[in-house]
Amino acid sequence: MIRKTNPEPVDVVIIGAGAGGATAAKVLTEAGLKVVGLERGPWLKPEHASGDELKILNRNYIWQDPTLKPRTVRANENEKAVIKNFSATPQVVGGGTTHWGGMVPRMAESDFKLRSLHGDVEGASLVDWPITYADLEPYYTKVEWEFGTSGLAGANKWEAWRSRGYPTKPAPLSQIGRKFATGMDRLGHSSFPMPQGMVTEPYRGRQPYSENGFWQQYPDPGTGKSSTLISFIPDAIATGRYDLRSDCLVREILIGKDGRATGVLYEDEDGTEYVQEAKAVILSAGGIETPRLLLMSTSNRFPDGLANSSGQVGRNATFHQYSFAVGLFDQELHDPLFGWSGHYMNGCSFDFYETDESRGHILGSLIFPSMLGHPVNWTFPGRPTWGAAAKDADRDFFNHSMKIGVLLHDLPVESNRVDLDPDVKDAWGMPAARITHTPHANDFAQERWQVAKNGEILEAAGASRVIPVNMERIKGNTSHELGTARMGNDPATSVVDKWCRTHDVPNLYIFDASFFPTATGINPALTIMANTWRCADHLLTEDRRGWS
Repeated sequence: MIRKTNPEPVDVVIIGAGAGGATAAKVLTEAGLKVVGLERGPWLKPEHASGDELKILNRNYIWQDPTLKPRTVRANENEKAVIKNFSATPQVVGGGTTHWGGMVPRMAESDFKLRSLHGDVEGASLVDWPITYADLEPYYTKVEWEFGTSGLAGANKWEAWRSRGYPTKPAPLSQIGRKFATGMDRLGHSSFPMPQGMVTEPYRGRQPYSENGFWQQYPDPGTGKSSTLISFIPDAIATGRYDLRSDCLVREILIGKDGRATGVLYEDEDGTEYVQEAKAVILSAGGIETPRLLLMSTSNRFPDGLANSSGQVGRNATFHQYSFAVGLFDQELHDPLFGWSGHYMNGCSFDFYETDESRGHILGSLIFPSMLGHPVNWTFPGRPTWGAAAKDADRDFFNHSMKIGVLLHDLPVESNRVDLDPDVKDAWGMPAARITHTPHANDFAQERWQVAKNGEILEAAGASRVIPVNMERIKGNTSHELGTARMGNDPATSVVDKWCRTHDVPNLYIFDASFFPTATGINPALTIMANTWRCADHLLTEDRRGWS
């Protein structure tokens, strides 16, 4: 292996170019810092995107290939972990924002103080966040307007206060969105347009999105879908101070004799190793890859993994299981739903978000309707998979079915964790990430109650048949990886402080969803970006003064 040292040290090296890494790059370069970004995956161009379902969904085009980048999963420490494509997330420039559905609601004020509200929950590691909604609100607004979003301020009666509305109007409701709204209205519940990471009218040189269902899990060839690939990354590059290097695998974060990070050891696509020196290191590789890299970065000072004196790296993992109820509508009574026309999910409700202990559980989650998938990969419970029966099912069910899903607000449990598999390695010879996870009893109770309620909404909307699809275990089917390097004030029980600076290494930061002390019932990307901007501002005004 040939090793080279980059002749030019920089102010900051950022590992990852997704929601957190690209936001940090934009903020820091626009403030005058020189930044190197290292992204493990390729840098896709608009011509690489398409609605080719086989290419995008079936052939690992943007997804991690489990034969090259395996992960293993087990329910508890007594089981042997098996290889599964758990929480597959695009490892490309833009990260998860290239494939996401673009849901960008804000966290509720209650999300920041769950232990204060519920106390110690048996079997859970519930804590309060060391920050509040008020700390993040200005940064939620900055991201919504700089990133490009759509929505209707005031439409969600449960939303916390906001200082400004959305830059573009909400997307129109699809047929499925209207069915959802009908069912909610008939039961006396509220719904509203989903806040989206998209622009629905010309905005800052961008054109509106294409109104089609080939959105979730697909990169966008246009400029309507907001991703860091087409927003924050170009902003950072325009400064002339962001050197983004794709297809670069970081093997280790390097530490000097004084215990501070000095840079990273990485390998380019040709297999050449480099040492990139920097005054600070920002880790934004995701809630599985971030603890994996920390645990691989061992030294005499950190024999159990970097920034892991607390033993908390990888622990308290949550994953936002997606479960749903399916509704089938009689063709003789209902017009086709045409799920592929209109945005994938453009209605939602927070009516079941806050705790109501009469339901038999605490916490709650966002719910939203959608189609059952695209033509090749769509599924209906019990649907035949071959021959004439499969074709008949496609004709009868595809345009007359929908689902209402729940994004499970799962409780953190300390033993639910990410660590290194002792037996399985990836194609580069490094230990695979091993996920150990058993849902908390409250997770099961919440999920079953909400899926049943979603079935009631479908019946109210006119469904002639309703089928619940409940979880047996967490499958990592949302690509949301939270809590594995939690934020807190106590170095003995957390990995990073309230500025996402690791307690053990003062110039090492974690800016992905690993920092979440607890999960939420919504998508994490907006909060990742808002909190990154908040912490990057503090880095600029305070931390950089201590850099040599």
